[in-house]
Amino acid sequence: MAAPADLIRKIRRIEITTRRAVQDTLAGGYHSVFKGRGMAFSEVRPYQPGDEIRAIDWNVTARMGEPFVKVFTEERELTALVAVDRSASQEAGFAAQAKAEVCAEIVALLIFSALENGDRAGLLLFTDRIERYVPPRKGKKHGLRLISEALAFQPAGRGTDLAAALGHLTTAQRRRAVVFVVSDFLADGYESALAVLSRRHDVVPVVVSDPVEEELPLLRGLWPLLDAESGETVLLDLSDPQTRSAYSLYARERAEKRDRIFRKLSLEAVRVRPGDDYVAPLAALFRARSRRRPA
Repeated sequence: MAAPADLIRKIRRIEITTRRAVQDTLAGGYHSVFKGRGMAFSEVRPYQPGDEIRAIDWNVTARMGEPFVKVFTEERELTALVAVDRSASQEAGFAAQAKAEVCAEIVALLIFSALENGDRAGLLLFTDRIERYVPPRKGKKHGLRLISEALAFQPAGRGTDLAAALGHLTTAQRRRAVVFVVSDFLADGYESALAVLSRRHDVVPVVVSDPVEEELPLLRGLWPLLDAESGETVLLDLSDPQTRSAYSLYARERAEKRDRIFRKLSLEAVRVRPGDDYVAPLAALFRARSRRRPA
């Protein structure tokens, strides 16, 4: 774990860089996509030609003897929840920057986007258990606390129970929210929980992957490869064509399975790799969703 002074410097650096990215690139896109996702009852008024029949308030109409309609206004305040996979696999890989560090910076981007939009933000950190849940609130102080939690966090578990985390979000957050799930999504058995969550909330998967999850590095000789979550080590000849081909096939099938789940549930995923610009794919998603959002 980083010393307090190192952690403070890191938080400050991330705050400065992510705030600039949010203000310059993300805030407008976030606002246009996620504003007003709920409708609140405002008043009733007499029916006017062109009003939808579905908007008629039949109780008031019966009482007044003429048709009245319900008027709704967009709820301005939203709730944004960021769920982050902190299993041991987030620290593994061959990239210079660990997936866990990338995840923490994405958390900062999303939280600052929400707070810049005047919304409430919350955080869930999970492994094979619910490690930490901070309920949504507003304000800069709260946002910095969430980012500190994400950076300083030391998980107790090593494995991944994505289904349990998704289930926790479904029960903990009753009001409709925008839920960003930051994970490599390489766990099994989470499809049903994701389907339930996506029916209640606006879910955005943020897939953080390391290049080694797609293809083995080309190295000569036997190399010990550690399964970060199970702790098991196997020796592999990384230059052997059959080994490399079998691994690539396995990785491709695993990724295709994940993508099929997203397509089936009509979820648009953001894809990020360590070392890449992760502001650009988030901004691209916001722009794409904004263009499709009905006026």
